Amino acid sequence: MEPVITVGLDGSPESLSAARWAADEAGRRGCALRLLHAWPTLVPEPVKVPSEADQNYWAKRMVDSARAELRGLHPDLAVAGDLVADDAQEALLRAASESAMTVLGSRGLELVESYFLGDISMAVAAHARGPVVLVRAEGPRSELVDTGDVVVALKLRGPCDDLLAFAFATAAARNVPLRAVHGQSPPLHAYLPWGVDHEVADDITRDARERLDHTLRPWREKYPRVEVADGIGLRSPARAVLRSAAGAGLLVVGRRRHHRVPAPRLGPVAQAAIHHARCPVAVVPHE
Repeated sequence: MEPVITVGLDGSPESLSAARWAADEAGRRGCALRLLHAWPTLVPEPVKVPSEADQNYWAKRMVDSARAELRGLHPDLAVAGDLVADDAQEALLRAASESAMTVLGSRGLELVESYFLGDISMAVAAHARGPVVLVRAEGPRSELVDTGDVVVALKLRGPCDDLLAFAFATAAARNVPLRAVHGQSPPLHAYLPWGVDHEVADDITRDARERLDHTLRPWREKYPRVEVADGIGLRSPARAVLRSAAGAGLLVVGRRRHHRVPAPRLGPVAQAAIHHARCPVAVVPHE
C-alpha cells in the first residue's frame, strides 16, 4: 500500500501553505497526498442536487480548488480529496494513525481565527501516533525554495530513534545537510560575577559532545550521504534550538509517547518551536 501524507484543509492561507508543503514532500518521498476537510455539519453525498442546495458545496469547492492547484504543480502526484462529517480533531487523529505524516497550518502566537489552527493543531501534534508538521503561511510561490538545512533538537536523555529516523530520512530526501542541536543550561554553581566558569563550560561541552557523537554514529553510518553537523549550546534548550533554526528548511523536535503526566503533552522545546520558529516544525513522537 502506497504511503500517504495527510493535510488538514480549512481554506485558510496557513492550511493552503501546508498543502503545498505537503505536496512537495510527498513528491520527494514517493507518497500519495490526501486533502482532508472535516466538519460535523457535513452531510452524506446528495444525489444530483443543484449547487445552491448542496450543503457541502463550499467544502467541495475548497478541496477541489486545492487539488487542482497541487496537480498543476505536481502532475505525477496522486492527490485525493476527502470530506469527513466528524469533529476535526478526531478526524485528523484518526487519519494520522494511517499516514506517514500529518501536515497542518500554524499561526504561531498570532490571533487564531480558523478551526484547524490553535487548539486543534496543537492537540493533534500532542496526541498523534505519527509525525505532525506545522506550516505557517507563505510568501509568493517563487520564494518557496526548500534549500535550508534540516535541524533536529536532541535531549540526549533516553532513546530517540524515531526522531532521528525522521530527521535523517527528510535530509536525505531533500539532499540537504542535517544539523543536530543540543542545548543545556549551565548549573548554578558555574555562574560567576563576570559570566560562566570556562572550565565548567568546557567540561559540560565535552561531555555533551561525546554523548551526541555516540547518538549520531549509527545514523551517520546508515545515511553516509547526509552531511551532518552538530552543535552544543550552553543556554536553555529552547533558546539553543530556536537560534539554530534560523534559516532552516525544517525544524524537527521530539515528543515522548509515554510521559510521566497522564495526558500526552508538548514539552517546552516543542512549544517554543511551534510558537516562534519561522520554518515548518515537525513534531515526532518517540520512546
